Amino acid sequence: MIGRSEPLFNDDIIQHNDELSRLVSSGRFLVIGGAGSIGQAVTREIFKREPKTLHVVDISENNMVELVRDIRSTLGYIDGDFRTFAIDCGSREFEALIVAEGPYDYVLNLSALKHVRSEKDPYTLMRMIEVNIFNTVKTTGLARNGGARKYFCVSTDKAANPVNMMGASKRIMEMFLMRESLTLPVSMARFANVAFSDGSLLHGFNQRFAKRQPISAPNDVRRYFVTPQESGELCLMSCLLGENRDIFFPKLSEKLHLISFSDIAVRYLRQLGYEPYECASEDEARERAEELILKKQWPCYFFKSDTTGEKDFEEFFTDKEDLNMNRFESIGIIRNKPEFDVDKLDAFIQSTTEMKTQDIWSKADIISLFFDLLPDFAHKETGKYLDQRM
Repeated sequence: MIGRSEPLFNDDIIQHNDELSRLVSSGRFLVIGGAGSIGQAVTREIFKREPKTLHVVDISENNMVELVRDIRSTLGYIDGDFRTFAIDCGSREFEALIVAEGPYDYVLNLSALKHVRSEKDPYTLMRMIEVNIFNTVKTTGLARNGGARKYFCVSTDKAANPVNMMGASKRIMEMFLMRESLTLPVSMARFANVAFSDGSLLHGFNQRFAKRQPISAPNDVRRYFVTPQESGELCLMSCLLGENRDIFFPKLSEKLHLISFSDIAVRYLRQLGYEPYECASEDEARERAEELILKKQWPCYFFKSDTTGEKDFEEFFTDKEDLNMNRFESIGIIRNKPEFDVDKLDAFIQSTTEMKTQDIWSKADIISLFFDLLPDFAHKETGKYLDQRM
């Protein structure tokens, strides 16, 4: 479906599995945001190596229930302490959990607002800052005060030369973690789109197919894709094997290459026994859906992307970053020095806090704060957003 048939990190996992298993089996883990697609994958990778403790936190009660059911139905049970908690990592309840149930050796933060569509309004943007940046800073401090050995946080390929607010928020998060790394070892991972993850366009294909609705996708946007299991493996490798301030990312190879969303849609439908039928408009696709599907054809609308925040291609690192491409077979590492501007970081916190005390704030105000920290931020506002698409 995503253009390859073999696991991306298999050689590295096999080579380092004994070390990974040893570290997990002797460790106490706290996974934040563990009910999301990446969080569930990370939780499974830890669970199957039988940790002493594995506690999972997420605000989605329903997804947490499914996580437990999925693990019980596939991996079964372990002797270690496996429990889930339906709480917000920014809450007082989470602070109490850290004190009462800790100390944890490893704290992994997979919580995030990850959608480019989240930058359409100033209110969701402010929550993105709260979740992606300030909750990271807060949970790092709680992990440090609770005696953690390591803090891991997922970043994104969109943090490299960001063009959208989501990617920029994760880049700013990385900058704050450079400061936190002076008092607690941290590592991160940037990786591509996780195929069929919750809320993704590919996950939307499943939803549209189940509801017998047209499939819509851009034909000029190409992306790298990893499987959910590969996302979990990369995060675990970075957490346990990464050095302080390392950012892990997938190496580009014949196993990992760009593919367009429209190409995946065509493969997806043919695998399900339908021939894609390309319509000239959304209206045609909606109106002819029932007729075409009865003939084993599926209505599709493929279009040129013109929405805010879309990048024509993806990259995992910039030409200014220091790379180690030799340690692993399929994983590259960005090596960072603890470089940050204290005054600018503090000013960002102060300005955002002051903004939130007001009754109203604008998207332009928030974008201005981002430019203060990221002067090369290549944000492009088109006035069109993904929610305006089918």
